[in-house]
This record gives sequence, structure tokens and C-alpha cells, in this order.
Amino acid sequence: MQEEGLPAGKRVLGVFVPLIESLTERQWGDNSPPREVAVKHVALFATPATVSSRAFQRELAFRAIAVDVEAQACGGIVDAIEDGDMILAEALVRSHVEALKRKMPEPQAAILGCTHYPLMEACFQQALGPDVTVFSQGNLVAESLADYLQRHPDMQGAGVGGFFTTGDPTRVSDRATQFLRQEISFQAA
Repeated sequence: MQEEGLPAGKRVLGVFVPLIESLTERQWGDNSPPREVAVKHVALFATPATVSSRAFQRELAFRAIAVDVEAQACGGIVDAIEDGDMILAEALVRSHVEALKRKMPEPQAAILGCTHYPLMEACFQQALGPDVTVFSQGNLVAESLADYLQRHPDMQGAGVGGFFTTGDPTRVSDRATQFLRQEISFQAA
């Protein structure tokens, strides 16, 4: 998206950068060599496509060393959420957490690496237990964007914002409206 289809001079803020900033306690502009961080065992919950891309591990490696990341592809959660079946979504979260814990019994932190997963944050936290710090991008991305715009006021546009999806715009609009309890209208990306 950053490389194609954006107006000149505009940028995309992805979900991984704010998560990695928070996990490593380093600002993205800090280009010093990777270093050790407090968290050594990280569970990554993401869609199958994101897990197979290894994008999180690649970006984390620019900032931190000696961090063991165990990724769990969480098939079905997004569909269950978009279908409004929260009972199924909760069951899938518990199942995926159990599968991850068989590979990494004691993660210190968990990354919710999908834009849908903040809706299930409490379920992830309950399944993981109170000793696991859950990093969810909702607030982290909003805070990172606010910080970026304060440092780069020239990037604030005067135009009207919008919502885009690579999915079915009607279906995504209906679900967003349902979850946020206000009219949200998506366009095809």
C-alpha cells in the first residue's frame, strides 16, 4: 500500500511498527543496532497469511536480538468475528492459544497481529493468563499516529478521511457499524 496508490508525500502506518516500538521500548527513528530487550519469549497471533510472511519477525530483528517468537496462525477468527459469531471466535481464540502454548509453554508477551483481534483482547488475555503481557494494536497504533502527526504537522491533511478494505466493503461496513455502534462506510482498497 505504501508503494502503490497513495498520494505523493503520504505514508501508511502499519500495525507492526507501533507494536514493535512498545515491545522494544524504542522509537522507530532510532536506527542504532539491534539490542537485547527485556522480553525474550513472544507469542505472535496473526492470520495465516501474516504468519507465513514472517513480516513481524523481520521487522523485530531490526530492533531487537535474542527474542524467541513463536507464531500461531489463527485461522477462522476473522471470519467468526465478521460473521458476528463471538462464541465461535472465543472458542477459536482458546484453541489457538492452547496450540501455541504446546510450542511455547510460557510466553512473556503476546502480540495480537491482526486488526480484528483487539475485539478479542480480553479472551486472549484470559486464555494466556495474567502473567502474559498482551500487546494489542488498537491504542498503540492510535498513540503512534498522534505522536507522528505532532512531529510532522505537514502530514496532516485537510481532506476528508475514509475507510478502506481489501474485503467486501458492504460486509465490512455492516460489521464495523455493528461493533462501533455508529455508521461506518468502507470503500474497496
